[in-house]
Amino acid sequence: MNIDAIKDGYVIDHIKAGDGLKLFYLLGLDSGDTCAALIKNAASKKLGRKDIIKIDSDIDVNLDVIGYVDPTATVNIIKDGNLIKKLHPPMPELLKNVIKCKNPRCITMTEQELDHIFRLTDKDKKIYRCIYCETKAN
Repeated sequence: MNIDAIKDGYVIDHIKAGDGLKLFYLLGLDSGDTCAALIKNAASKKLGRKDIIKIDSDIDVNLDVIGYVDPTATVNIIKDGNLIKKLHPPMPELLKNVIKCKNPRCITMTEQELDHIFRLTDKDKKIYRCIYCETKAN
């Protein structure tokens, strides 16, 4: 399999195997004109298996989404074909409009203009809860 080198963009590496597709969709890489590749179940000395996302476009990447899906992932920022920065996005304390509340009685279901906001309530178990109704995120 050949995937060209990135000129300007991002390489999101060390994603837990199986979480790459979820991250791909939450970052909105499935729509638009962004050139992106998802590599699933790549061999990894550190993890055994991992997913990798390569984005060959200078777009804004929401680091909160990456920290939410997999806080152990690394984000490599590439400019002119060179690695200029490596980031390790932490789990965000608040998630805004990344996921939606599933509680049918939540105010966000009737008030469409309200932001869907989730607060990190248990870092060890990666539990987020809706700030309006306390429903646990899936």
